[in-house]
Amino acid sequence: MATATDRLSNNLNFGALGKATELRQRLLFTLGALIVFRLGTFLPIPGINPIALQQFFEQQSSGILGIFDTFSGGALGRMGIFALGVMPYISSSIIMTLMQSAIPFLKSLKEQGTKGRRQLLQYTRYVTVLIAAIQGYGVSIGLESMQTTYGNIVFEPGLFFRLTTVITLVGGTIFLMWLGEQISSRGVGNGISLIITAGIIANLPSAFVSTLQLGRTGELSIAFILGILILILLLIIFIVFVEKGQRRLPVQYPKRQVGNKIYGGQSSHLPLKINTAGVIPVIFASSILLLPNTMSGFGAGSSSDIFILISSYLGRGQPLYLALYAAMIIFFGFFYTSIVFNPDEQAENLRKYGGFIPGIRPGENTAKYIEFVLIRLTTIGTIYLTFVALLPEFLLSRTSIPFYLGGTALLIVVVVMIDFITQVQSHLFQHQYEGLLKKTKLKGRR
Repeated sequence: MATATDRLSNNLNFGALGKATELRQRLLFTLGALIVFRLGTFLPIPGINPIALQQFFEQQSSGILGIFDTFSGGALGRMGIFALGVMPYISSSIIMTLMQSAIPFLKSLKEQGTKGRRQLLQYTRYVTVLIAAIQGYGVSIGLESMQTTYGNIVFEPGLFFRLTTVITLVGGTIFLMWLGEQISSRGVGNGISLIITAGIIANLPSAFVSTLQLGRTGELSIAFILGILILILLLIIFIVFVEKGQRRLPVQYPKRQVGNKIYGGQSSHLPLKINTAGVIPVIFASSILLLPNTMSGFGAGSSSDIFILISSYLGRGQPLYLALYAAMIIFFGFFYTSIVFNPDEQAENLRKYGGFIPGIRPGENTAKYIEFVLIRLTTIGTIYLTFVALLPEFLLSRTSIPFYLGGTALLIVVVVMIDFITQVQSHLFQHQYEGLLKKTKLKGRR
């Protein structure tokens, strides 16, 4: 006879969405927040010549500025109020994460629980404002130096333009940071990741149209375009397969006698994901590489040797860019995994509840064994992330296909969508489980 949990799992489907009022409200809130984000990408900062700006970005769209424009949802190409996107917040998160391992005060805050995490989040916000202000000032300087055949991009350069640009861009980043936190708490999914994903997805239709246009004009063959589409499909399948993969460590709980009854003796498992860090290493690596390249891109109108050097060595598809990108993905993969998963803590929890891994002594030996398995899984996970992120980048950098079809964007979209669907299913499961408990109580009263 099937248990109640088994029946609940078998009946779990999205048809129950109409009855799950709280989930429906969360989904509508998430959708509304993303619509607000998309509308904000079309609001330009004051003092910009849109025709000259469009001409400049048409020339730079295939480079690193095209990547940054993708992460900002097209706001950078239109120089909207959300031009910086959430990248300053991500950069701030990287800095604070690294500082927690180096500064004892921040490390102690992390160990204080909810109160300490709130304080760390507040510090992250302060650093975000500082980074956004520096980047905003750099953008204003870069815009003033740009000249096209349609004239200067800035109508009236000067201190007032720089001040208004910095205030506008910083305000846009702060609003997106707040909006992402609201989605995480009142919506479904990780708000910051969903904002980045929404920006990438919004550009997909134009990317496909541009690709088909290249095929029609003869710049790309039909066979090549079909090959790219097949490669994208295979990569999606591969990403889903690896993200769902896990290593299950067997855990045994001993039997114990209480009075005349015997409890325990159950077998369970400790699941370890192949890619514990998720898409975070790719986002972190991208945000770090985008910072110098963005400044060099905005300095394209200058004859500075520094800008030329950065553009030549850290351009899309360049060996140094690919090498640094791979190294950063691997580093942040191991680093972030060490933060979110503590083998010593897992071993202590098993020992506390009487659980043990067969053949491994509880305590320190269990922690070493878990760490050994985790290192091997993380090695496979980082290699997988590097392969998915760099293979399409290496191939597409030799063509004029838009970045939106690249590995980084594809990886972010697929992983975030997997997490989003998983959370929706969790809410549905919780709703159906609560409904089952109510029915059971009613039958018990009768």
